[in-house]
Amino acid sequence: MINIFSEEGVQQFIDRIEKLTPESKPLWGKMSVDQMLAHLNVAYEMVYEPEKHPRRKGLTRWLLKTFVKKLVVGEKPYPRNTRTAPSFIIADRRDFQKEKQRLIENLKRTLELGPAFFDGRESPSFGPLTVQEWNNLYSKHLDHHLQQFGV
Repeated sequence: MINIFSEEGVQQFIDRIEKLTPESKPLWGKMSVDQMLAHLNVAYEMVYEPEKHPRRKGLTRWLLKTFVKKLVVGEKPYPRNTRTAPSFIIADRRDFQKEKQRLIENLKRTLELGPAFFDGRESPSFGPLTVQEWNNLYSKHLDHHLQQFGV
């Protein structure tokens, strides 16, 4: 798993993102490249813009923590064509360059804030996560979708 809290790890992801073009096509799935970039940005919005993604409550939160959390924050890679959570679905087209730049800025911000900022930070879906769980969540999500687009 690439360490998103290291300069080397972030640079690896940025180098891969820079290989994408507006014409990049997926090897699987239905998202266009601009939608994929916007989709990846949702995970960062949940931390940096929490007003956009309210905390899950009650039964929904319990179900997510009990049955989904391990799949999302564990070490095992996501399988192809995994169902997308409703808050991560990007149905409309987006500005490729804007979403790409926003993703790179989110990666850099995560690096700058560092592990201490994330240690015990609450996920709106899963509750408090460890630094390792945050790293797994971000790293494997990025890797999954960059592989989806062949980079």
